[in-house]
Amino acid sequence: MAMIKRALISVSDKSGILEFAQALHGFGVEILSTGGTAKMFRENNIPVIEVSDYTGFPEMLDGRVKTLHPLVHGGILGRRDLPEHVAAMQAANIPNIDMVVVNLYPFEATVAKADCTLEDAIENIDIGGPAMVRSAAKNWKDVAVLTDASQYADVLAEMQSTGGATSQATRFALAVAAFNRISNYDAAISDYLSSYNSDNTRNPFPGQSNGRFVKIQDLRYGENPHQQAAFYRDLYPAPGSLVTARQLQGKELSYNNIADADAAWEAVKSFDNSPNTAAACVIVKHANPCGVAMGATTLEAYNKAFKTDPTSAFGGIIAFNQPIDGATAEAVSKQFVEVLIAPGYSDGALEIFKAKANVRVLQIDLPPGGETAWHKGRNSHDIKRVGSGILIQTADNLEVNRDDLRIVTKKQPTAAQMDDLLFAWRVAKYVKSNAIIFCGGGMTLGVGAGQMSRVDSTRIAAIKAQNAGLSLQGSVVASDAFFPFRDGIDVLAEAGASCVIHPGGSMRDEEVIAAADEHGLAMVLTGVRHFRH
Repeated sequence: MAMIKRALISVSDKSGILEFAQALHGFGVEILSTGGTAKMFRENNIPVIEVSDYTGFPEMLDGRVKTLHPLVHGGILGRRDLPEHVAAMQAANIPNIDMVVVNLYPFEATVAKADCTLEDAIENIDIGGPAMVRSAAKNWKDVAVLTDASQYADVLAEMQSTGGATSQATRFALAVAAFNRISNYDAAISDYLSSYNSDNTRNPFPGQSNGRFVKIQDLRYGENPHQQAAFYRDLYPAPGSLVTARQLQGKELSYNNIADADAAWEAVKSFDNSPNTAAACVIVKHANPCGVAMGATTLEAYNKAFKTDPTSAFGGIIAFNQPIDGATAEAVSKQFVEVLIAPGYSDGALEIFKAKANVRVLQIDLPPGGETAWHKGRNSHDIKRVGSGILIQTADNLEVNRDDLRIVTKKQPTAAQMDDLLFAWRVAKYVKSNAIIFCGGGMTLGVGAGQMSRVDSTRIAAIKAQNAGLSLQGSVVASDAFFPFRDGIDVLAEAGASCVIHPGGSMRDEEVIAAADEHGLAMVLTGVRHFRH
């Protein structure tokens, strides 16, 4: 145990610091501080020594130089177990500093503002703070370093139980947290500054990308048992994203569970969840939706989605855009389900799932703002690992609405068919390329995914519908990219489709449109491609 006799406190975020300092004073700790923090302590009758009085050197350069002094860093860095350190400190009259409480200038919050200038950013780069944090964290065997208000209560509780001391385990944990904070801080600065071009404009992709992720949990294994794996979240996760899920029951999530759950959740979030709108259900197997549907209730949506491909739905991941009631839970519990995701569950639903103890039940709360914030949980960028590198792109968050569509055939789709076309297009965005989706009546009828040729995906989607006993007569079809030849149109027309939606843009568009006219199909172009690899 190491007794805390002297603490240096200098914080930008002053949340909880008064109470913390008062408690330290109660333990008899001498408090050193700077600027505004010291002023706050004096105003609240907490004894404090200004660092400038302590060092005999005034703050200067608009506060850029406050704590960069041997009396400060010597007191933090000196090792109490090395006689030569102790002797050197005594010769220079440098007292020990046993605790450093520092949080940094708000650089991340500053650059997040739309009107932030480069000058604003530069002035919010902390120098003395990170230096003290690094010094204290390096000397963790003798010094406790606190970098966040969330740490105050636990440290005070330990000091209360030990008569004013901290344990080595606590100091090491605090040091690790401190180095993580400094790493994240420096990475944010690097990301921001390296995004500037030589002409002072900003590039959305910085010259150096510094990913910051926090481990949520170790996983039993990766995609296969011989692979090791762990689950990480963004340093600042978006509300309503998968990493914010609370597991209410069930076995530990596996690597594949998480990957498929994300695919299901992202797909179901594309549906409106406002009150009095249709419920939506997405069933995913091996990262592809195998059934998607809308209904007046979650039960209707589930039953329709399940009909698309009952075979593939076995052991699938199911996501809903609205809370699940008891009737829906009863229906879902009759099947083998790996993971269930929803923004809420009735008490009756949770009681039903208790009988299925292995089912992983996840709840993802709506972000602040409720239904108006449904889309806030989307990633802004996608990252794909390649050999010794990564590919980064802006996420495919583009939505297509009715006004964006262009009808290019003699036959015009009806209003109901247009609704189904937009539904099919929404689903296609979440199916692996080459993607072909037959739909009708607000549900998928056949899904062809991940094939090397589009015509093969078309045939597979039709076979899937046939295997499920679903008629494709009068159905609509979505293709995530253009048809390079007319053969895909011939196959979907033969299967019974009446309308097709795709991006267009092929050098053979005229041939493909002529094939649609020949078969009496309505064809709608989006002008937008949705490859998903």
